[in-house]
Amino acid sequence: METLTWWSQNILLLAIPFFLATLLLEFILLRRPAAQNRVGYEWRDTATSLLLGVIKLGVMALTAGYVGAAFAAVYSQRLFTIDPLSAWSWPLLLVAQDLCYYVYHRSAHRVRLLWCEHVNHHSSRHYNLSTALRQSTLGPVYGFLFYLPLAGLGFHPVAIALGFGVNLLYQYWIHTETITRLPRVVEALFNTPSHHRVHHGSNPRYIDRNYAGILIIWDRMFGTFTPESAEEPVVYGLTRNINSFNPLVVIFHGLRDLVWSIWRTPGWLNKLLRLIMPPDWEPATKHASSGAHHAA
Repeated sequence: METLTWWSQNILLLAIPFFLATLLLEFILLRRPAAQNRVGYEWRDTATSLLLGVIKLGVMALTAGYVGAAFAAVYSQRLFTIDPLSAWSWPLLLVAQDLCYYVYHRSAHRVRLLWCEHVNHHSSRHYNLSTALRQSTLGPVYGFLFYLPLAGLGFHPVAIALGFGVNLLYQYWIHTETITRLPRVVEALFNTPSHHRVHHGSNPRYIDRNYAGILIIWDRMFGTFTPESAEEPVVYGLTRNINSFNPLVVIFHGLRDLVWSIWRTPGWLNKLLRLIMPPDWEPATKHASSGAHHAA
């Protein structure tokens, strides 16, 4: 258990050299003449993404106390006891945790209050490995709530934390244009660069599609899957881009837009609905834009 605890606490920090090495490799690959049709890197965009990744690590550290206490409290009332040292428990945990991630991720797109925080990750008009590090910096404040049922079922909090790190690391490599398509069986079961490029698209056909973490099967099961089309290249970013590399703007522009839209929405019920309805929702009596920079 001590080994699992150590890995759960350090897995993301240990991955930093890997992140930097692969960023450099991708940067070199995208400078080849054959890659001229790719979006590539822009140094200010990349710097902003890296900074947001560092900030998220800091927020995770600041919230670790009450998050750990919440998992411990739920685990103390667990239905079963699933031994984290048993090999069979890990595939079960990773699949269950991936389903929790799907629910969280879909909610983060379709609930305006959550979208105003998650929008950070979609604010780049570039798509490369640095985009994976442009994290939703305030996510650790509330995102853990979607994983608490795992502790209630009987998965140990340390195992859940390690599984979360594995899920996050998996999603890193799919933020790239250097990989086109993988073998059909892989594309059918797993989230791939092709599937995740769709998720970052602002094209109408791509918005709010492919929420998967590791397994694309959830999108296929729940009707949110859309394949990447060669006839319609993905346009990355938001439907109304913020055109800023200022980290404060990137982090808080969604919250700013939410406050503004609530302020100018008539009726207290409609104001409350702004918080829980999708970003593109408008009251029946109102037809103006909500001000949400909504994208996939």
